[in-house]
Amino acid sequence: MKIRAVSQGRSGLLALVCAGVASVAQAQSVSTYGTPGLLEIPTAEMFDDGSLVFTGAGLRDTFRATMTFQILPWVHGSFRYAYIQGYDGEQGDRYDRSFDLHFRLREESRHSPAVVVGLRDFGGTGIYAAEYLVATKTIRDRFKLTGGIGWGRLAGRGSFENPLSLISSRFDTRDDPRAGTIEETGRLDFGNWFQGDAALFGGASWQYNDRLTFLAEYSPDLYQKERDRIDFKVRSPINLGVQYRFRNGSQLTTSVLYGTTLGLTYSYFIDPRKTVAPGGQGASPPPLLPPEQVNARAPRNQTDVRDQLQSALQKEGLRLVYLSETGETVQVGVENKAYGQAAQALGRTARVLANEQPAQTKHFDIALMSNGVPLSAVRVDRDDLYELEHDPDNAWRSFSRAEISDTIPLVEGGVITDAYPHFSYRFGPYLNFSFFDPDDPLRYEIGAALGLDYTLSPGFTLSTGLRQPIISTLDDTTRVSDSVLPRVRSDWPIYAQESNLRVEHMTAEYLWRPAENLYARTTLGYLETMFGGVSAELLWYPTDSRLALGVEANYVAQRDFDVLFGFQDYSVATGHVSAYYDLPGEFHAQVDAGRYLAGDYGATFTLDREFNNGFTVGAFFTLTDVSFEDFGEGSFDKGVRLEIPVSWLTGRPSRNKLSQTIRPVLRDGGARLHVRNRLYEVTREARSQQLSRGWGRFWR
Repeated sequence: MKIRAVSQGRSGLLALVCAGVASVAQAQSVSTYGTPGLLEIPTAEMFDDGSLVFTGAGLRDTFRATMTFQILPWVHGSFRYAYIQGYDGEQGDRYDRSFDLHFRLREESRHSPAVVVGLRDFGGTGIYAAEYLVATKTIRDRFKLTGGIGWGRLAGRGSFENPLSLISSRFDTRDDPRAGTIEETGRLDFGNWFQGDAALFGGASWQYNDRLTFLAEYSPDLYQKERDRIDFKVRSPINLGVQYRFRNGSQLTTSVLYGTTLGLTYSYFIDPRKTVAPGGQGASPPPLLPPEQVNARAPRNQTDVRDQLQSALQKEGLRLVYLSETGETVQVGVENKAYGQAAQALGRTARVLANEQPAQTKHFDIALMSNGVPLSAVRVDRDDLYELEHDPDNAWRSFSRAEISDTIPLVEGGVITDAYPHFSYRFGPYLNFSFFDPDDPLRYEIGAALGLDYTLSPGFTLSTGLRQPIISTLDDTTRVSDSVLPRVRSDWPIYAQESNLRVEHMTAEYLWRPAENLYARTTLGYLETMFGGVSAELLWYPTDSRLALGVEANYVAQRDFDVLFGFQDYSVATGHVSAYYDLPGEFHAQVDAGRYLAGDYGATFTLDREFNNGFTVGAFFTLTDVSFEDFGEGSFDKGVRLEIPVSWLTGRPSRNKLSQTIRPVLRDGGARLHVRNRLYEVTREARSQQLSRGWGRFWR
């Protein structure tokens, strides 16, 4: 099953208790804002590196839902969606979106506290906008003291002249140009950061035992906007709370806030590195047969060898499409249909070859292929398989001995006769989400999806995808796009309302290798839900390179709202040049510059953190020549995305992923085709950088 946002994307969790570390202040409590904190004020703590924390918090007439990601050990970012009942008076309730950033300036040591600087709601309407500098010190493991200075919303009760005014008079005053309206939401208020009056805040927590923690704080927040609009009362700056931590690591906090209201906060922690279900629940790899047993097999002709290999690989979820033998080397090409990590497919293939090939075959050249197109090749020596099979360090030792290369010199003929044409299909449920409609913040659609692929010859594939909605609230929306740009995405409600059985895509696609390190694609047909036409892409991507460069060009027309076979009058030529780079560690950066679907020009910047198991958390933003005013609410396109391997949830091998893109708002500026970067997605898993990350699965 693929989970996909209406706005973008192709288409349960194990929590981890954030353990304390003596030299580093680790977060033991989460504030109502979904960030490390006591009850409402922030602390100088951090979550475990890579953690995802989902928080829901409720207090009088207010509910906040926050996703926080610990990007690096010293920085985390948050996306928050808040509901405030009656905030807009006669216009109704407020649904507010905001982002936070939290930077650690110094770690906690034996004699000094951790120190953090943070920005709260730095790109939303400014309802929660605040900046702060805060310190936290742990005393005898269970007692923590926090104190800090805040600006903006945190400069209410007991405020005083900004100490930064000693540096410059520009820190004296703080403007409020938006005053909590949505017309300019999404812009960064650089001119307001750390400006205006300041105030002090502080608090303490005491961990009674592994489950129970008591919290107390002094908050200067006067809830001024809520007081004026919804009569929120603040009688006291003292907030008190009790936190209970469950065995799965999640935590529930009950609190008395400002002497007038009760609060309830629940946080769920996810460690992307640890699967929900224990790994290894799929079939185990075939054991290596003793060499004498392999040698004892009766000689077979070439047809028998091919048939036996095909059968053995098919049992492992792999498809043999290429076979050639030269002296002591056998060369095979396989398509991986079962494993989320290419290294696991390589390991299974190597074991099958060791059990099926005669002893005189010393080297196995295994080419990873996609629709008959070679991506990369890995040479594995037969002797290494036997020598390292039970070595506790077999993962890194075998990877250091493997030779990874381009497949162009390897695959020059040898495609087996019955490999093509090849037909495959996919059938199952799908789930679409639409977020942040003020009339219904979460809309959904559940239905059945059928995918058909017919590869006539290596690289040439006819493909179609059909969807039939069964239960849907997407078509209930009454909102009409107010965009002044060509409505290339913002008319999505009309697509939901006027379509039933949908032809999601229907294409003829050709993939090929023009030369070494080069990959090419041409696609013709109904490319995605809203556009059809022709798309072409060229990618330069050496096997051992962290850098890849690509260019993509498209000429497309907008499809009819029924998502069948007609087109509307709007057509456009688009295209991008792209640079991709695998940064050290688990990070991946991407820049795409060019022309978008609405005819605007600009660039999209993306940064992802991809864990070794394929779990990905990322963020992006797009800036084009469309002005903030013409773009509309949100000012520019931006969002966060999650990509979760199904194997992470089930513990079983799978190539399927659950993908979700979360945008604060879906507009027409910066909109791109959903077939973008397809070549890079196909080829990246076979690069040495990716193989090295997943090589531990070579032996699974």
